[in-house]
Amino acid sequence: MGTSPAVNVYPLANYTFGTKEPKMEKDTSVADRLARMKVNYMKEGMRTSVEAILLVQEHNHPHILLLQIGNTFCKLPGGRLKPGENEVEGLKRKLSSKLAANMPSHQPNWQVGECVATWWRPNFETMMYPYCPPHITKPKECKKLFLVHLSEREYFAVPKNLKLLAVPLFELYDNVQRYGPVISTIPQQLSRFHFNMVHP
Repeated sequence: MGTSPAVNVYPLANYTFGTKEPKMEKDTSVADRLARMKVNYMKEGMRTSVEAILLVQEHNHPHILLLQIGNTFCKLPGGRLKPGENEVEGLKRKLSSKLAANMPSHQPNWQVGECVATWWRPNFETMMYPYCPPHITKPKECKKLFLVHLSEREYFAVPKNLKLLAVPLFELYDNVQRYGPVISTIPQQLSRFHFNMVHP
C-alpha cells in the first residue's frame, strides 16, 4: 500500500483578501450559457475547461475556496481554455484573471498539482457526468479539476461582484442540491490525499 500524496493546508488567516474591478459574467442565465456554448462549439469544437481546488483550513478542517455569484450560485475558480492552450498554463491564466491583483509584484505562485477529476458534458444541457457515456462520440465539454497547492501566504484580489467563500468539506459532501454534482463530490476525490494541517 503506497503512502497517500500529502497536501500542505495553511490557515485561512494566512491569506489576505482585497478587491478589484468587477468581472462580468458573459451569461445572465443557464439558457444563455448553453446557447453561447453551442455557438463556440460550431467554431472551435469541444469546450475544454479547467478549474482549481484551492484548500485552506479553519478549525483544523479543510475548506475549499469557492467564488459566489449573487446569493446562491457557487463555482470553482477557473474557466475555458483557448483552443490549443496548455491545461496548466490556462488554469494559471484563469486563476490570475479571477483572483490575482492587477500588479505584477502580487502575482500568486500558482502551483498546479494533480488532476483529481474529469467531467463530461455530453450535450448542450446542464448535466455533466464523471465519464463520457459510450454512445456519445462528440461530447460538448470536458472539464478537469486540478488541485492547486497554495503557498503559505498569498494575497488574493476578488472581483467586486463576486464573493470568495471558504466552505468546509463536510458542507460540500453529498450536498448536490446546493453545490451541484461536480463540487459536491470533491470530498470523495480528495480522500486519497493526506492533509497536512500546517499551524501558524
